[in-house]
Amino acid sequence: MLSTFIIALREGLEAALIVSILYAYLAKTQRTHLYKALWLGVIAAVALSLGLGALLTFTAHEFSPKSEPAFAGITSVLAVALVTVMVFWMKRAARTISRELHNKVEEAAGIGFFALVVTAFFAVAREGLETALFIYSNFRTARTSLAPSTGLVLGLIAAISLSVLMYKKTVTFNLGKFFQVTGIALIVVAAGVLAHGIGDLQSINWLPGDSILAWNFGGHLSPDSFLASVLSGSIGFSTVMTWLQVGVWASYLATTLFAYLTPSQKVSINATGR
Repeated sequence: MLSTFIIALREGLEAALIVSILYAYLAKTQRTHLYKALWLGVIAAVALSLGLGALLTFTAHEFSPKSEPAFAGITSVLAVALVTVMVFWMKRAARTISRELHNKVEEAAGIGFFALVVTAFFAVAREGLETALFIYSNFRTARTSLAPSTGLVLGLIAAISLSVLMYKKTVTFNLGKFFQVTGIALIVVAAGVLAHGIGDLQSINWLPGDSILAWNFGGHLSPDSFLASVLSGSIGFSTVMTWLQVGVWASYLATTLFAYLTPSQKVSINATGR
């Protein structure tokens, strides 16, 4: 539940901030008649993201016992790659995101109603599709859908609530620090998803070392126990792991965190675009 909550909170707040910036700029430039175009684009992006999540779930159920691990492994690796790229993109682009979105609104408004629908759609769809893929991959690490589903709902509610409160200036906090901390948390979660994906690919002999175990605590710790569930759902450690899984997990975590925590220019985000 915790890892899914972090994913939903981080990605949901990014998407909500984008919508807030677009909405505020339309109000500032007295283009309130284009609100409908904005919300049509947002609704279409959300629908596409939900559709991708449903498609991934349905497709996985249709695969044969051997094909399903291949699909799961590939989607896990792809999800980690996308999340890693987006975490670094947000770190780099946060200081200019308001200006870039304002420019896109100006260009779209000059073309017409449908152009703004498309602009809003692509601005939100990028976050939504990435979130759908990553959450699907993260769901697979849980042994029950109840906890991650609860985390997903709570995370989205928290993201939307925070965005509304910030837009109304009811609450303020350092968004740069928030995205830095949640970015670290996402990288930790991504390392676990990647380790599970490697295990899936090893199980069908697409990668070697399936029988070369780093540890096997199955006789001392049940995979269904609370501790095992917490470790698996948060940092990706299972009761049975191969050396390749552990090596990939440690390598990804060390190199990605080092690159992410390397100081860069100071970032700031205007949540309202004002």
